[in-house]
Amino acid sequence: MAFNGMFVAPEDDPRAESGAVGELATYREYLTNYRLTLELKCRDLTPEQLATRSVPPSDLSLLGMIQHMARVEHHWFHRALRGNLEVPRLYDDGTGGFTEVEASPAAVESAFAAFHEQVTAADDYLAGITDADLGEVKPLPREGESASVRDILVHMIEEYARHCGHADLLRECIDGRTGQ
Repeated sequence: MAFNGMFVAPEDDPRAESGAVGELATYREYLTNYRLTLELKCRDLTPEQLATRSVPPSDLSLLGMIQHMARVEHHWFHRALRGNLEVPRLYDDGTGGFTEVEASPAAVESAFAAFHEQVTAADDYLAGITDADLGEVKPLPREGESASVRDILVHMIEEYARHCGHADLLRECIDGRTGQ
């Protein structure tokens, strides 16, 4: 059901524009809203629909995207920003979590649990830093590479923005819903 072209009724939209003040607060608000957008695109779908690869020959599916973003959150917040580079990556299937999807309630529950666990851990990390920490440089997994906390957060926003666009297309292929 469309609400004047919106994906959900305005009063049911969990995203907020708080007018965040400060660089870190702005990054956090964008991350929160993109995370919620991805979840909105998955709302009210069956396990079969979530696992549907809607744009052949790609292996993209909404469920694969949830797994992928759990992997991305884990990699950047747990491994890179917290310095746990030796910890194995989540959903290490060679495609970033996209390929190994199963159309079952248990698989959906597991993927969303992993996603929420990683988002909570990332938010815990972000709650412990300030704007002054954004310039801190962290080593990356590839030999000799590094990035600032700021660069990593901007990358996370970019990652979500790109995949929320994919999610729009996937959802439209599944049931025609568009917008927001």
